[in-house]
Amino acid sequence: MDWNRVEGNWKQFKGKVKEQWGKLTDDDLDRIAGKRDQLEGTIQERYGIEKDRVHADVDDWCDRQKWN
Repeated sequence: MDWNRVEGNWKQFKGKVKEQWGKLTDDDLDRIAGKRDQLEGTIQERYGIEKDRVHADVDDWCDRQKWN
């Protein structure tokens, strides 16, 4: 997994993130700006999921992405 690729191409990944975590708003995604810690914190806030679970969910999501 290469989070730097997500951060560097955040505009392209925002739609995929929103598909996975639909409770995130466009304002949330703009504020997150590709920062993984911001993404995880916002997911925790919106979904009420514990930190370790969110971290694992984001890892799983990254592993499923096509990095072409």
